[in-house]
Parts: sequence; structure tokens; C-alpha cells
Amino acid sequence: MSTPSSSTAPQPPRPTTQSSMRQFVQKAITPVKQNTIDEELAKMIARDFQPFSIVEDKGFRTFTHALNPFYVIPSRKTLSHKIIPNLYDRKRASLQERVKKAPGVCLTTDCWTSRTTTSYMSVTCHFIENYKMVTCLLDCFEFSDRHTSDNLAEELLNVAKEWDVENKVVCCVSDNAANIIKAIKILKWTHHPCLAHTINLFVRDALKVMKPTVDKVKAIVEFFHRSTTATEKLKSTQRQMGMPELKLKQECITRWNSTFHMLKRILESKDAVISTLAVISAPVDPLSQEEWELLQETCMVLEPFEQVTVEISADSYVTASKMLILCKGLQRVTTEHQTRVTTGKVEELVAALCASMDRKFHRIEYNSILSETTMLDPRFKRLAFNENRAADEALQRISAAARYFQPAPMPGGQEGEKGTEDEQEEPQASAVWRFFEERATGPGDTQKRRNPSADAILEVRSYLEEPLFQRSADPLSWWETKASVYPRLTHVMAQRLCIVATSVPSERIFSKTGQIITERRNRINPSKLRHLVFLNANLL
Repeated sequence: MSTPSSSTAPQPPRPTTQSSMRQFVQKAITPVKQNTIDEELAKMIARDFQPFSIVEDKGFRTFTHALNPFYVIPSRKTLSHKIIPNLYDRKRASLQERVKKAPGVCLTTDCWTSRTTTSYMSVTCHFIENYKMVTCLLDCFEFSDRHTSDNLAEELLNVAKEWDVENKVVCCVSDNAANIIKAIKILKWTHHPCLAHTINLFVRDALKVMKPTVDKVKAIVEFFHRSTTATEKLKSTQRQMGMPELKLKQECITRWNSTFHMLKRILESKDAVISTLAVISAPVDPLSQEEWELLQETCMVLEPFEQVTVEISADSYVTASKMLILCKGLQRVTTEHQTRVTTGKVEELVAALCASMDRKFHRIEYNSILSETTMLDPRFKRLAFNENRAADEALQRISAAARYFQPAPMPGGQEGEKGTEDEQEEPQASAVWRFFEERATGPGDTQKRRNPSADAILEVRSYLEEPLFQRSADPLSWWETKASVYPRLTHVMAQRLCIVATSVPSERIFSKTGQIITERRNRINPSKLRHLVFLNANLL
């Protein structure tokens, strides 16, 4: 008996499991890769305020070696003398090209003295690019001269010339110091006082009537900050009472809202503070029930001022166009409190605030910068004005500015292939129609014969007839969709909505600068600091 022969189907080739040793041997780093990593290291140092000496730290070197043993960490000198300056130069050149294209810019400026008693000056720039608000730092540099108006004006003009914006400055925002205000006037730039600084001045002045009670709160807060035993007891009491563990906040004498936050925080922990002070027999004067009520009413009165300060201190969206509405809103809300408060000291506080705002915000609707900016915000327009005369004058100035802008010809208006084809298709018809066209437009270019004043007025009228844009939306997005409809107004808008309400952007630069000048790096060279601060502010 024969057995059938067993045949096996052909098997596909088996993948080889033997790998080349090259797959497991890390390749040496290329010069291009080395430079790329060097640049990222420089960016990390600028963004995170790391000292240059980090490249010498044993832990950092071990960490980078574990990531790539072939990467050669640059020396501290190479980093600070070559890599950072080269990165600064490239970023500055790139940003300079963007700033040059802006139709108008708003500058903010401020001065600051470091812990090493070195004086610095900062200048920030704000402009509209592709219908987005752009904020950048132009310079932060050592300012060793006396802070006279002439010296400040000279430095401001030098920065503006370096960035080629001396003829584009539509407004310069600063604090209320007399020397900087005079410096801006010397340059014949339009000055606008920082609204946050203005609020800070008159609120701090009004709070003087609260000094005895505020001083008692400060003493209580300082006691808890000095005593770890008292702080732990306060936390324990808060837990027992089912309250969040909130640390009491201290006051910063230069900022009124730090006083507000101190008072608000102690009110939030009222029961726990009263109980803790009683249990540990603290050597501080406790607040009476009347004083607790006084604090409650004070915070109620000051809350709107804090809300406005926060809202206007942003630099990533349009703020100046809100100022008319916010300032008048503060006046109305504070006036309403005159009939609501019950304690005598708070009545004095409210009266002082109302008097200060009457002086500061008097005829604010006639401020040319604020009125034009507000009118060109599609969320507000005339509705933001109480006085028709102020609104009419703002519209007249806007129309006058719009008439000087010459819109670009419509696409297809220049001679091109399509136009040539059309002329070739109907040459006789074009000749026949020529007589009518000459009569309708007259000899010469149609654009040249248009009446700029009439066009500007028509754009303004049509703009005012548009429905109001929703208040929570970005006004620049509205202008982006209407640019072809209102070309003249869009150009004027770009020179008005770039204005910011405060000089907080410049002040923030010094907050960052203070983080760079730490005990670990308090001898940093001002030129190196200039590079680091610039990169930190402008790196994406």
C-alpha cells in the first residue's frame, strides 16, 4: 500500500532578526544639531530666568549627558558672549521688520531701580498686525543719567529712532510723574496717563480715612506672618470650622489693591482669626464688631475699582476704547454707594472717591484719544457718550483723518492678462463706450477724481448705521470682516485701537527683571540683562 507523498507549501522568507550594530550605536551630533540645541538652551535660560552658571552645575551636566552623551555643553562665557547675543540680534531684526510695517504704534514707558541700585528704563510697543493686538518690548536698558525731562526725552527718542517708529507714535502711556509727562511733550507725542496709576493715586488718598482700622489689620497680619505657631493654629482652626486654609495677605504700600486684597482675605477668614487670636492671647489689638462691619463695607466699595484695574491692565486685547465707559461706570457705582453705606468712615471714603473722580474724569469724553478710540470700537460707538457734542467732535476728527488715507486700487484694476483679453474680445465696443466713460469720469484716473472728504463721510455714516458688535467679542475681528467695506476707517482704526489704557506692560518688564536680578546673579552685567529681558518678553 502506497502512502501519498506529503508536499509542503513554499514559506515566505523569514525576517532576519539580526540587526546591524549601527542601530544601537548613537551617532555623533552634527554641527547643525549642536547649534540648534545651543539655541534652545539659550531660550530656556531667557524664558525661565536661569543663571548662566547652570551650564556648570553638576546635576544639569549629568542630565544633559543622559539625554545625549555627544552634546557638548557650551561654556558659561560662550553662552553669555556669543549664543545669547546672536539669538538677541536675530530676534530683534525679525521683530523690527514687523514693527516697521505697523501703520501706528502706542508706546509705554517706566523706570525702575534694582536691588543693586542700578536704574533701568523700559519701552514697550503695541500695534495691530493682521487684526491682532501685538505687544513687544523694544528695549530695557541701564539709565544712569539724572531723570530729567530732557534726558528722558532723549532716551525715548533714541529708542524710537532705532526701531524707526518716531513718526508713527500715536500715543505714549506713562505714569503721572511730572518729568516723564514733560519729556513726552518735548517730543510732541500725545501723552496719556496710565489709568491704573491714576486709580491707585486717588484710592490710596481716599483710604487715609481708614488708616486706624487698616493699621490694626496690618498688625494682625504681620503677627501671623512672624509667628509660625500662630499660623499653624490659624490653619488648624480653619480646618475645624470647615473653612478653606487661606493664608493672610500682606499689604504693599505702593499698590492700593494690595490693601484691598489684605482686607478681603481677613474678612474671608474672620471667624478663624477671631478664635485664634483669643486662644493664643495674641499681643495685638483685636478688631471690634463695628470695625469688622466697616471692613465689609469698605471692600464692597473698593471691589469695582479692583475689577476695572484688572480689566484695563491686559495687553493682549483692546483696552483704551473701554476707558470712557469704565470711568463713568465707576463714578455711577460709587455714587450709588453713598445711599447704601452705614458707617461714618466709609461714608467719608465714598465722598473722597467721588470728589477725586469728579476732578480726574471731568470732561473725559472730550479727550481726543479716548473719544476717537471709543468711537471706532464697533461695540460702543456713540452709545458710550453722554454728550452729543463730544461724540460729534470725535466723528469730525475721525472723518478728517480718514480723508487723508488713499485706499489701494481694487484687485484687477491694474492692467493684466485678463484685462488684455477683454480688450481684444471687444475692441469696437470699447471705442464706442469711450465717449460715455469720459463724460462720466472725465479724463484721467477714476481714483484721482474721487472726493476723499465725501468718501470718508460716507464711510463714517455707514459705519454708524451698522448694528453694535457684541460686547464680549474682539472688535478687531469685526474690522477684519469689514476692511473692504470701510478701507479708510480701517486705516484710522489701526492707529487708534492699538492704544493701551495703562503702562502696566512696562511695569511687568521690571517684575521679570527683578526675577533675573536675584541673590544668585546680582552682579549681572546690564548689557547681558538687556538681552535676557528682551528675549524673555519677546520669545513665543
